Amino acid sequence: MASNGLPSLGRVKLTDLMPSEGLPSDSYKLSATTLSQSFAQYSAAIIQFPASDGPLLRSCLESARLYFHQRPSYPAAEMIHTNDSREWCKTSGYYADPQQWQETYDYRPGMTPSEPNNSLEFPPAGLPDIFALLGKAAREILDAISYCLNLRSSPFTEVLDNVPLRSREVSSSVLSVCCHARPSFQGAQHHNLTNQEDGPLVMYPEQDHHVDKSLVSIVKSDKAGLHVRDFHGRWVLVDGDLGPQEAVVFPGLALYQATAGYVNPALHRTEVNNLQGNMYGRFSLSFKLMPKSMSSLSCSEMRAAGHGVEAQFQLPVPVDDFMQRSHPTDQLFNRQSFQTFTFPTAQDAGPWIDEMLVQDL
Repeated sequence: MASNGLPSLGRVKLTDLMPSEGLPSDSYKLSATTLSQSFAQYSAAIIQFPASDGPLLRSCLESARLYFHQRPSYPAAEMIHTNDSREWCKTSGYYADPQQWQETYDYRPGMTPSEPNNSLEFPPAGLPDIFALLGKAAREILDAISYCLNLRSSPFTEVLDNVPLRSREVSSSVLSVCCHARPSFQGAQHHNLTNQEDGPLVMYPEQDHHVDKSLVSIVKSDKAGLHVRDFHGRWVLVDGDLGPQEAVVFPGLALYQATAGYVNPALHRTEVNNLQGNMYGRFSLSFKLMPKSMSSLSCSEMRAAGHGVEAQFQLPVPVDDFMQRSHPTDQLFNRQSFQTFTFPTAQDAGPWIDEMLVQDL
């Protein structure tokens, strides 16, 4: 990694990542570079939405708080999450994971969830608008990464859903509204949150870390607690000082596969800290831009751009197989020769864009 890297997590205005015809503007080059460099160093970045989108983000988080607060403490058995990878593109509606002390409502356009007694479920408010907002942002972020990799424009179109969805199509991408550590939820009995004499309690769920299988994930939370492991192996709090119109974005396993390992997936975990007396818990909106189940992840675009592709990435991988396969994190982050980009400082953005160097770490 270049010694002149970013001193902290990169912040990028979404409006600066909107492409236009002709030569890229200086603001686009600067923003795309900052985003890519932040991904390389921290496996995450902060996206700043227009100020006008702040109220929508805030209202959806407030709606989530009310939605989960009225949920029963003991969910029905069929609502307990089984973590079945075969259902990766079919999740919709409410489900719970007591071991992780987490409840989730998945919004997936094209599917209408229902309660176990077949009654219609009323979801948190504003989800279609948030889905559209974060989905458009995720695609622009993906295109900016493609630009920095010197790929052709919109190289992932073949693996993404139609915009808008066609008749009877179901979205592959999903918006997850999450509640961590609701005190009244039955998961509380699995965790000891009594006061500690040695200081404030810091607790992570039993599954200490996680890697999304998405192309790109965008997360907006109402409380700090999302940690991502950086290039040096340190856990960095990435949502500690988010503004009302800011969210965290990070790459997932599908992008890692499609870029032949050039873009590292984010290893992340959620902290549950100092929740004594908190009657709600921690809430977040998580949008995952997912590839279509019937498509394949191929590195042909990387080869066409002149990038070296290692043997394990040579053959296209069916998306459905990729999603059902386990991906041990030690194999992802402990490779002997892991390729990554060395990005110049954001201030140097300019003619260098086609002269990025690839080095072995």
